[in-house]
Amino acid sequence: MSTVEAILERRAEGIPYKALADAFLEFDRFTGSNPLLLVTEAAASTTGQSFTGGIQPTVERFRDSFVESGRLASLSDLASLTLEDDDLVEAVGARRKRHVLLEIADRLERRPEDGDLESLQVWAAEADIYRYEADPIGGISGVGPSSVQYLRILAGVDTVKPDPAVAAFLESISTEIDSPALDASNPLRSIASCEWLAMKTSFRRLEIDRIAWWLGATDAERTAVGE
Repeated sequence: MSTVEAILERRAEGIPYKALADAFLEFDRFTGSNPLLLVTEAAASTTGQSFTGGIQPTVERFRDSFVESGRLASLSDLASLTLEDDDLVEAVGARRKRHVLLEIADRLERRPEDGDLESLQVWAAEADIYRYEADPIGGISGVGPSSVQYLRILAGVDTVKPDPAVAAFLESISTEIDSPALDASNPLRSIASCEWLAMKTSFRRLEIDRIAWWLGATDAERTAVGE
């Protein structure tokens, strides 16, 4: 019988999962370490759009309208915008995304840390996903476990986003691994399952997340992430 390590190694063959994970952990992505762009990316993900079809274009429009123009320099500036700000509507789109974005900025800018990136990173490191509804950001309307986890990943935390790709990956490997520890029946159990896999193998949690993402992504999405 194959070991858990061997099963994951087979699924990971040909996937640059280490580089994909490191890109998040080292802020080596199109957002860099700019907290304004990081929170925008998280907010853009809340309506279920794909990376190339909705998330990346939203962040790029926001960057052009607010960051490169110099209109916003901090999360405090972002939190001060109105929900119906014309430039915000044009850049971000759906009301849900705008609401989540402004609320995240408001929660983070109230924190005691000296800088916006530090505020985001300290929150991300301390957040308890298993009590996400009690978290200042997890309690925002329109934010669930997947959104919280994505923002934590964007902030450099080694963790997993419990999206359909991860659920499909867990269901797939459960045909080879007979363990009650593998359960994709809800987001929190998916996270716990990936944590179990990370404990049983040499794979980091974010590497498992990126393997699952890659297996469920289109060629265009894989190419876009690699650029």
